[in-house]
Amino acid sequence: MTIEIHGTCDPRFEGVRQAFAGNLESGLDVGASFAATVNGEFVIDIWGGFADPARTRPWEADTLVNVYSTTKTMTALTALLLADRGELDVHAPVARYWPEFAANGKAAVTVAQLMAHSAGLSGWKEPLSKADLYDWDKVTTLLAAQAPFWEPGTAPGYHALTQGYLVGEVVRRITGRSLGTVFRTEIAEPLGADFHIGLPASEDHRVAELIPPPRGGAIEDGDMSELTANMATNPGIDVRETRTRAWRAAEIPAAGGQGNARAIARVHSILANGGEVDGRRYLSEAGCRRALELQVEGH
Repeated sequence: MTIEIHGTCDPRFEGVRQAFAGNLESGLDVGASFAATVNGEFVIDIWGGFADPARTRPWEADTLVNVYSTTKTMTALTALLLADRGELDVHAPVARYWPEFAANGKAAVTVAQLMAHSAGLSGWKEPLSKADLYDWDKVTTLLAAQAPFWEPGTAPGYHALTQGYLVGEVVRRITGRSLGTVFRTEIAEPLGADFHIGLPASEDHRVAELIPPPRGGAIEDGDMSELTANMATNPGIDVRETRTRAWRAAEIPAAGGQGNARAIARVHSILANGGEVDGRRYLSEAGCRRALELQVEGH
């Protein structure tokens, strides 16, 4: 089956276009987009396939999709922007900005530890339902109150959902605005990047449907430690939840972003090009390099 690949691809990267087409033709992907920039200019911007499991909706130039943890990079960039402006010291205690966070032995936990997955708050101790993820005040209040699962800063542990709420609440305390709002007004809109942390209902028609992994293919299907199980199943996330208006509307800054390859490449051209895009400076070069500073090592 030959699937038409739309968009543009510099001849130097024809191998990429062929690999992309091969994934769609083999069924490895149902629909997708891929983009890359060099020196801020797009050298690849392609898309193809379908936006639904039934293969009734073609993947269009402006199709969006839930990109799960790629959203974390947008959240981190928003925090780096505030740090570059001097509004946020990433090595300061979280409690400087969010006083309630000091509870239960967390007074010395730093913003950098939140960003580096080493704060010991990889999940919630309190049992949560999926609906709780849409209640910003509830989930952040619980995180502020609970004790870490391990000594912060001593080891990394994936903060799959919690990281976005933790960093997002610091951003909210500093700016008075939600993480999604700051990202939109300070980064996405000035760049013309079609990426959303909190998607308006008016854009629902553009969103592709994610397909659940085969049985045995999800994190929660494997043998897990108690800590990993807490992270992966409290609450568990069914891929089909990403098709709901509630999920798309909510600002879930670690997993709920909606975008496409073009938008992601556009946003990260800030870091790739020393903080400047199209003559506009978003970050200093030093502010970009801060993202490369090693914070913690280990498994």
